[in-house]
Order: sequence, then C-alpha cells, then structure tokens
Amino acid sequence: MKKRWIISTTLAAGLVLVLAGCGNHSSDNSGSGSLASDQVLNLSADAPLDTIDIAKATGYGQTGNVFESLYRLGKNGTPIAGLASSGKVSKDGKTWTFKIRKNAKFSNGQKITAKDFVYSWQRTLNPNTKSQYAYLFSGIQNADKINSGKLSPSKLGVSAPDSQTFVVHLDEPIAYFKALMTYPLFSPVSKKVVDKYGSKYATTSKYMVYTGPFKMTGWSGTNDHWSFVKNNQYWDKSKVKLSKINYSVNENPSTVVSLYQSKKLDMAQLSSAQIKNFKSNSDYQTVPYSITRFLAFNFKSSNAKVRKAMNNKHIRQAISLAVDRKQLINKVIGDASTTPKGFVPTDLGKDPKTGKDFADEAYVKDTVNYNSAEAKKLWKQGMKEIGEKTLDVTLMSTNDADDKNISEYFQVQLQKELSGMKVNLENIPSKVAYSRAAKGDFDIYVSGWGADFTDPISHLQVLQSNSGYNYGKWSNSEYDQLVKNAQNKDANDKNKRWEDMIKADQLVVKQAAIAPLYQTNYSFLVNPKLKGVIHNTAGTQWNYKTAYIEK
Repeated sequence: MKKRWIISTTLAAGLVLVLAGCGNHSSDNSGSGSLASDQVLNLSADAPLDTIDIAKATGYGQTGNVFESLYRLGKNGTPIAGLASSGKVSKDGKTWTFKIRKNAKFSNGQKITAKDFVYSWQRTLNPNTKSQYAYLFSGIQNADKINSGKLSPSKLGVSAPDSQTFVVHLDEPIAYFKALMTYPLFSPVSKKVVDKYGSKYATTSKYMVYTGPFKMTGWSGTNDHWSFVKNNQYWDKSKVKLSKINYSVNENPSTVVSLYQSKKLDMAQLSSAQIKNFKSNSDYQTVPYSITRFLAFNFKSSNAKVRKAMNNKHIRQAISLAVDRKQLINKVIGDASTTPKGFVPTDLGKDPKTGKDFADEAYVKDTVNYNSAEAKKLWKQGMKEIGEKTLDVTLMSTNDADDKNISEYFQVQLQKELSGMKVNLENIPSKVAYSRAAKGDFDIYVSGWGADFTDPISHLQVLQSNSGYNYGKWSNSEYDQLVKNAQNKDANDKNKRWEDMIKADQLVVKQAAIAPLYQTNYSFLVNPKLKGVIHNTAGTQWNYKTAYIEK
C-alpha cells in the first residue's frame, strides 16, 4: 500500500492488504501435497474496489493477480518470470531490451505485443489520465515532462521495433528497475479494447481484459462481491491450481472472524483487540509489511509559532525521544508490529558486501528510542532557542480505531514528558485527513509510507525537497544530493549507492525530519490447508499464482 502512502498509510495499508485478501507467507510448494477437489479460495475485503484500471488505481495488492507486467514478484522480493521471456540491459545501464513471450495473450485471446506496453505506459503518463502512481515512471526518458504536460506522450523513451521487442531508455541507470517492472502498473493495455469500450472501459469486470493468472468476474463497479477465475489464456496457466478466488466486503472484524470460524473464509485479518484472543490458536500467523508509521512535522505550518517550533531540530528530537514506542506497540496497538530502526523498514535491502539488512546497518543509536531525560533536556533547549515557554499543536490523524488510540496516546505522553506542550487532537475521516495532509494543512500528522518495491530508495525518495509526497516540506540539500547520487551518479556502483542510502537514512533520524514510530506487522487466522501463497513485504504483497488447497 505507497504511494500516496505518506498521506494515506492507514487506508492504503488496508486496501493493499485486504483487497489482496490475506495470505499465507509459505514458500512456493505447489508441487507438493495432494490437491483438494474444490480449488476455491474465499477471502475478505474491508472496502469495495474503487477501480480496475491499472493507470488509475490507488493500490495493487489485489490486481497483481489479474494483471502481469514484464516480471512477477516472487519469494523474498525476487523478480521472476512474467510476460517477458528475457530482459537485457546495456553496459551503461540506460537501455533495457525485453522480449515479449510469443504465447502471451490477453484474457480475450488477443496476442500481447510490445506495442501494448508502449500504449499502456504512454496512457498512464498522459496527465489527462491523472494517475496517482505516474511518479514510478520517473527516470524513463521524458516521463516527468510528459506527466507534467510539457511533452506529448509519444515522446516517452520507449519503442517497439517489432511485435516481440520492447525497448526502454532511461535518463540514468536505475538499480532497482527489474524489481520495479514487477509492478502491475507497468502491465500492457490493449488499445483495441480501450477503443472498443470507450467510456465503459474498466467500469465493470466485463469491460476489461486481463494479463495475469486470473481474470475478474462479477464486479459491477460498486458491488461488495466479486471473483477471480483462472485465466485459460495465461501463458503459464499450467502452474495455476486455484479455479476461483471469491471476495466479499466485510467491514466488521468480528464478522470476518465469525466467517472464518464457520469455514466461509480461508483467511481473516485480526484487529488489535482480537489478537490477544487468538495468539495461541494454531491458525494464527503474523505477516510483515514494509510500512513505516511516523509523525510528520509541518515545516511550513500556517501557524507562525508552530512553524518556528517545527523548524527547530531540538524540539523535533525531543518529541521523537518522548515517545515510548515499545509501550505504544504493546499497550496501545497490541499487534505484532515492531519498533523502528530508522525511516527505512527491515527487509528492503541487503548490503552488497556483507548481506546485512539495510535497517540494521543504518541504525543510529539514541535517535528513535524512548529517552525521557534527553527529551526533556532537548525540549528545554529548543524552547529557549525559539523564545517560547509554551507550545500548542494540533495532532491530526484519521478517525480509524487504531489511529484514534495512537493519537490519544501521543497526547498523554507528550504532555507528560514535555513541559508547556499542549496537544490538541483532530481525528477526522480518512479522505479528509489525506486531503488536508496533501495541502499541508496540519501541525503534526500521524502518517506513514509503505514501499512500492523492495529497495530502500522507495522510502528515501519520499523526503526529497521536490517530492510531491513530502507533505511536511522538510528540505535538506545534503539529503537531496545523497538520494540523487543513489538514483543517478552512483546507480551502477552497488557499494557507493549503498553508502549514499545509508547516509541518507541516518540523516533523517539525526535531524528528526520525521519521528519513526513503528513498522507494521499484521496478524491473521489462515486455513492450514492453504499452501503455495507467496507473500512479500513490498509491492504486490500477495501472489496466488501457485496457491492451492490441500486435501
């Protein structure tokens, strides 16, 4: 759930998570065990689908099973075979050449060609499409200029020399490009189908063609039930064991658990309140996500006093150190989430030299831990520097149950630890909170970000000065340069790039640009007979291509 994640972490996490259904993070073992006669999976969603148009989607957790790009996301974030039979990159890292499978077809039987990729990418970047994920094309020649309306989509740096060859030209090498190409956003789209259906395109499941192992049926655009059925036109259909995946919208966590217990669902996501009752259940599982929740400080708050305070490093550091994250997780949230080590969560990258996890290597002691004495000291210092004795701030969050509880915890904790601080709470509907955050209409915001792909840069690029997702408007030239180097100058040097990213993450916590709170882990009840589901912490988290129900 992205990005847009910075303004909608709770909603996006929920959509990416539960619209994907839920799943078992077992390995791909579809060849083992005996299959049940009924290969039907029943999953729950907590909200209706908003769109099935990949160019306009706000999350890809579910659609990764009906749309496929050049690659798919396999175990441990590894790109595996998709619609490309091969992919090669030039020595300078700036040109990728893909061969599209000769047996690749849309679900209507129409052959998939390189031109379908060209059309799809140009369509997404067209500013009239208003794609919220167009930023992921950044780095492909002319993508940013096209999306901002400065160039025609036809100027995009992609071509189709023949029906099976798709060529992509980059401004600079992109180290994570292959992983990026697993994202359903980059799936081909049929111009013939778009033209055929016109304004009806993607408004219901029948006005769409699919490229993944499944195709959608029964979705009218607003209903709360739909299904995925096996796509018999899929190039690798022999690997697909499930005949159908049924989805039903269930907003109440108690209803979800009740349906699971009566065997009407194969998986049930547990709310924080439910976890303690099921931790000892043999069906209980926890699933990690690459989502960092954090407090966003508004460096350009409309309130002059608040703005002065948010721009003081010692005050920001004091607020961060005043938060007891272990207590927050154990007493307030109550799930399997973990304390953060920095802005970038665990399992997003390994040191090319040592294999050590990025988050472990970037960790800076005494920056994201609870330290009451140091918090009080820094608070006193910062307030003296801005010439104030008291500070009133409004803490904005969604009115979702967890966020409401979290914000109430902060109110008590910060007012207890930091003398003269008054925290006013503003718990508002999700859409309103996200809209206001995007406009910079907040003092401090309970926010977050989830990785689009398995690379630390997916988080780090968010806090660049020119990022549209940096709603707090923190700006640091050294940070900007480090991220730029990792994306461009040092992109072909794994070790230098790694060092750039480590320094960037450390700068975030040293400067308290944000206050990381926790890394999310979700809890589920999972049918023990469900096997072969691939789970990843980022991107398309749930892959049901090789899933099956055991006897």
